[in-house]
Amino acid sequence: MSLETLDLGDGLRTSPQGFGAMALTAVYGGTDPDSALATLEHAVDVGVTFVDTANVYGNGTNEELVGRLLVTRPGAVQVATKFGVSGNIRVGERAARGDAPYVHECAEESLRRLGTDVIDLYYLHRVDTRVPIEETVGAMAELVAQGKVRHLGLSEVTADELRRAHAVHPIAAVQSEWSIWSRDVERHVVPTAAELGVGFVPYSPLGRGFLAGSVGTTIPEGDMRRTFPRFDADNLDANQVVVQAVRAVAEDAGVTPAQVALAWVHAQSARWGLPVVPIPGTRRAERVDENLGALSVRLDAAALAALDEVSGAVVGGRSADPTWVSAGRE
Repeated sequence: MSLETLDLGDGLRTSPQGFGAMALTAVYGGTDPDSALATLEHAVDVGVTFVDTANVYGNGTNEELVGRLLVTRPGAVQVATKFGVSGNIRVGERAARGDAPYVHECAEESLRRLGTDVIDLYYLHRVDTRVPIEETVGAMAELVAQGKVRHLGLSEVTADELRRAHAVHPIAAVQSEWSIWSRDVERHVVPTAAELGVGFVPYSPLGRGFLAGSVGTTIPEGDMRRTFPRFDADNLDANQVVVQAVRAVAEDAGVTPAQVALAWVHAQSARWGLPVVPIPGTRRAERVDENLGALSVRLDAAALAALDEVSGAVVGGRSADPTWVSAGRE
């Protein structure tokens, strides 16, 4: 099966919906590598060509998993990976690093784990505020010149950081959290990306499962969601109003809550005038099919208005450290 591709940015063509492979690593509980690979293979078989990973997911094991996919589906996938975060993200221990030698070191390690000669899209995962972004992106541009990377991306950058980076080398995509309950990027980052011709890749478009109604009233031990303020017990309960609104729209439209949440994200492409390719993640093949079903869902004006209104009722920040995301540095 194939899906119509689109130009994300800088000539990078991808499927209109990607796959976020982080969920296949033990960040939301344990995983089975063979089952994870089967889910990835299914995603590609039903038309997904854009797979997102990072060197920090599973301490490199997620990239190795994607590398196994590249063996079974050669030439079928555009791989995006990232560098620039060190530490254990599963428990909220993390730091940013972006000096030039580190850029090259991380790229070589990712190429080895992925088992490939070139990375389609290489992201700076988080900005190291101790290093001028021009230095970091300049080193990334050297990777393009060397043929080791095809396109450059940035994750959780401010509008100013995006402009400065884009002046050094064309940026194909910005990846940041963007969903019904995470809309701070609309203030500055999204308009700047649209102005510069940079595509947008929303991560956690389902609110880490919350908008799909798959999160209970408590988060188990070992689940990375415990590190996010909006998943605190009191906030989680208060935010059920958002889930209820999504569910109501889904019932009216005859689709699932996950499809409504993704359809809302896809609708932002027309609203803001830029390519938008969300990367929902899942461990189950049937959820891949459900998520792709959102591509045929068109929310009417009343549904969009209802979802826009409830997005303002969200309680709790999306990061325990406000400066870890773009809104905290704008």
